[in-house]
Amino acid sequence: MSKTSFENLVVYQLAAQLSDEVWDIVKGWPRFERNTIGTQLVRAVDSVGANLAEGAGHGSEADNRRFVYIARGSLYEAKHWLHRAHRRGLLLADDVETLQPMMKKLFPKLNAYLNSIG
Repeated sequence: MSKTSFENLVVYQLAAQLSDEVWDIVKGWPRFERNTIGTQLVRAVDSVGANLAEGAGHGSEADNRRFVYIARGSLYEAKHWLHRAHRRGLLLADDVETLQPMMKKLFPKLNAYLNSIG
C-alpha cells in the first residue's frame, strides 16, 4: 500500500511510533491495570495519529488545524495517563527512558505542524 501525504509527516510517524511503544508496554500489564488505565492510555496515544490523519483527509486548512488541536489535546491526555501509570508503579525505568524523549519531541512537532498549516 502506498503512503498517503499524512504518513510522510514526521509528526505522524513519531505519533505512530509512540503509539506502538505504548501498546507494547500496556499489553504486558495485568488485566485490571490493562483494562483501566491501559485502555485510556492506548486510546489517547492512538488518537494523536488518528486525528492527524483525519485532519489531513478533510481537505481544508481550517479542518486540518481543528484536528491537530484535538491531536494535541490527546497528547496531553496521554501525558496525564503516563504520569498516573508511573505513580502507580506500572512503568519500568526502561519504559520511561523510551517514552519520555518521544513525548518531548512530539509536543513541539505538533506545534510546528500546526503553525505550518496556515
